Amino acid sequence: ESRADSEEEQGAASCEQYLERKNLLRQFLSSSLSLHHLQCHQQKIELLKKSYFYLEIEPKYVALRDESQVVHHADIFQLINPCQFQRMKLVGRNQTEIQLSLLTDLLERLERGREELSSYLESGDAVTFLSQWDLIMQRMSKLSEFLEKLISFQTPGKLHVKHRLVFPFEAERRGAALPDIKLALCAKAPPVFDRQESFAHKDGAKLKWFPENQESCLEQYELQIKLLASPTEVGYGRVQSITANRCVVRGLQPGRSYQFIIKRLVTHTLVFQKWHDSITLTTKPE
Repeated sequence: ESRADSEEEQGAASCEQYLERKNLLRQFLSSSLSLHHLQCHQQKIELLKKSYFYLEIEPKYVALRDESQVVHHADIFQLINPCQFQRMKLVGRNQTEIQLSLLTDLLERLERGREELSSYLESGDAVTFLSQWDLIMQRMSKLSEFLEKLISFQTPGKLHVKHRLVFPFEAERRGAALPDIKLALCAKAPPVFDRQESFAHKDGAKLKWFPENQESCLEQYELQIKLLASPTEVGYGRVQSITANRCVVRGLQPGRSYQFIIKRLVTHTLVFQKWHDSITLTTKPE
């Protein structure tokens, strides 16, 4: 009877341990590694892949002395060596591409890890589950590390200034102290056409777009307009800059199809962009 009681107690303890550990795994999969959270990370990564990446430089302005020894504030680019800055733009582009590639890889690892842990959870064999608990704990710990890296990589980081952007003699010649320059990457969401409020009429079109996940729309954009010509026709196109999130296009031909492409305006600090939104509209016939 004593032996039977002991075995019964051990069985109850094992059952309790099995339920506790299984519940711990279930909580991990339903919180940190839930399908909803992974889908949110997937959406953020897809948005980053479509985003425009720029170099931000600090300080933006520097104090210079003119020939009369009068101090005035000037743009930092008056001191920066253009060739060296182009090199740093290449470094920024490379870092952006690596970061986006790592984000994709980390998300895939998290998705595979979730599937693996879910298979342990679905197993009804308590003895096998308890015998594999150390392995499960290791996988949970590793996946937590991947998740932390994934979150940190979603924010563009700083750049180490590998090249001297301002030569000392140039700063001395301009009467400025040699600035401590810091570079960082920043991402701006891509502009996307509003499909419901963009339409064409007889000889023109009304277009509206918005930058995803951003409040300000009063930025500079480039709108490309292209006539979709037949093989026997000569195509027509034009490009215009707009500081707004909407415009009215005039001078289009009735009964013709046009492709409209919206981009952020290319600036000297742009280091990476591989995507743009486009919409095709057909004007009404006469």
